Amino acid sequence: MKIGIGYDVHRLVEGRKLFLGGVEIPFNKGLLGHSDGDVLIHAICDALLGAISEGDIGLHFPDSDQGIKDIKSGNILSFVGKLLKDKGFKIGNIDAVVVAEAPKILPYRKIMIETISNILQIDPAQVGLKGKTTEGLGFAGRKEGIAVYAVALVEK
Repeated sequence: MKIGIGYDVHRLVEGRKLFLGGVEIPFNKGLLGHSDGDVLIHAICDALLGAISEGDIGLHFPDSDQGIKDIKSGNILSFVGKLLKDKGFKIGNIDAVVVAEAPKILPYRKIMIETISNILQIDPAQVGLKGKTTEGLGFAGRKEGIAVYAVALVEK
């Protein structure tokens, strides 16, 4: 068994759609990024890649590559899932914390879990997800961005 940790943060900006966990969330701002900015999927990808010693998203999908500009993060997660299988690993579980003052995560939690588990072809019970605020402190508390921490356990 191997464990990986992932972290990602993106700035909230006007004029972009908000995607979290592969789900479009109705909100007045979206996350800035070279891809669709889905910090939840990015943190999960980094946790999985770390667990199998394959670097991070930037290694496989560099922001200097204009050919992947605005790529859907679900496609990145699908690539990571295939890489795990190709290397002989299977996912034990994933756990993630979305740090955001707004929007609230709870109303979208189930669909995010289902989307992530469908992409990775795992049981939804293998995906833990929760939302936390910072009680108004820091960039997340000022609603300037969203951060995500994720851990993943994989087995060979």
